[in-house]
Amino acid sequence: MIERYTRAQMGQLWDLEMRYAKWLEVELAACEAWAELGKIPTDALITIKEKAGFDVKRIDEIELTVKHDVIAFLTSVSEHVGADSRYIHMGLTSSDIVDTSLALLLRQACSIIIKDINDLSEVLKIQALKYKETICIGRSHGVHAEPMVFGLKFAIWHEEMKRNLVRMNDAMEMVSVGKLSGAVGTFSVAPPELEEIACRKLGLIPEPVATQVVQRDRHAQFMTTLAIIAGSLEKIATEIRHLQRTEVREAEEPFSVGQKGSSAMPHKRNPVGCENITGLARIVRSNAMAALENIALWHERDISHSSVERVIIPDSAILIDYMLNRLKGIISGLHVYPENMLFNMDRSFGLYNSQKVLIALTQKGLSREAAYEMVQRNAMKSWADREQFKGMLLGDKDVTRIMSQEEIEVLFDVKNYLRNIDFLYKRIFG
Repeated sequence: MIERYTRAQMGQLWDLEMRYAKWLEVELAACEAWAELGKIPTDALITIKEKAGFDVKRIDEIELTVKHDVIAFLTSVSEHVGADSRYIHMGLTSSDIVDTSLALLLRQACSIIIKDINDLSEVLKIQALKYKETICIGRSHGVHAEPMVFGLKFAIWHEEMKRNLVRMNDAMEMVSVGKLSGAVGTFSVAPPELEEIACRKLGLIPEPVATQVVQRDRHAQFMTTLAIIAGSLEKIATEIRHLQRTEVREAEEPFSVGQKGSSAMPHKRNPVGCENITGLARIVRSNAMAALENIALWHERDISHSSVERVIIPDSAILIDYMLNRLKGIISGLHVYPENMLFNMDRSFGLYNSQKVLIALTQKGLSREAAYEMVQRNAMKSWADREQFKGMLLGDKDVTRIMSQEEIEVLFDVKNYLRNIDFLYKRIFG
């Protein structure tokens, strides 16, 4: 039965049958550990391993009476095993099973998300290299700043996903702990050796010290890591949404044959995928806040965290898996319009060269304050008159007394802005 669940996809991880399968996996590991310690007869262990199973409908039926999911599960298992079921769950408390099995599920979820991050990173790298020579305007505050290459946007996102990969691996290590130390974590019945043997069989590290539960700061780290990843995905989605605006239209989401953007306006091609990712990021972030609130429990445990985790952990894991895959599809099929990038650059009349002019004037001996006033005066006139900034400078006698036409022309060569792009790419991609 256990082997069926080793290669599950994200959605499958969180259904009832998978939960009970993981509970059974932990119970069997504990039984094997007890047998190694000489507390379960060999023939009984063989019977348990051969017959152990459960029935989801039967568990639901029993739970209606007992009002306790683990007891209902154990009752169903005992109905499959028979008399030797008396050795199952020996010396353990419910949270030993629930928390240890949750670690198994979280580890699988982390593995899926790590693969998703790697897949998205590869697509980002492909696009970064593809658009390494594509010149566009950089913006700060939404206003033209200086020229750059479009590929740098993907390179920056790629680098951020590398950091998310580190965070996800750290989170995976943090949640990969098991706990079989009993009612308040003191090994009052089951000895420490049992926990060590069972955790080794499950591929987990024993929780060094626990109450009745594994401490929830571990799960909060997992959830906040998902929230950071969601923030990164929203960041990318927001940029694409801005680039797709009609007034910009430098890039846009894929728009498939037969797709329709509006019930009223047939011309619409809307960034619905990126908007979807933006909205889902809000859910993942709010779930992380709930996980942080789960850290503080009464004394050696209460149950206030349990109902929360049954919602936030599956939901956030499934959402991040979905968001990473959806964004990968958007990035790989992104429509890019280099001609619009050049057109948009020209809309600020060459004003993006203002810093170079400012520095050139100071290198000619002007104070920074005097140079700034001279450049800003011409820049504001360029905006107002909608004329080229370079022409304004060439017509300003205060400027031409200090710099020649040739010197001004050189400052407006866009190649000056791109001379260190190779350095950046080498530093990012090696």
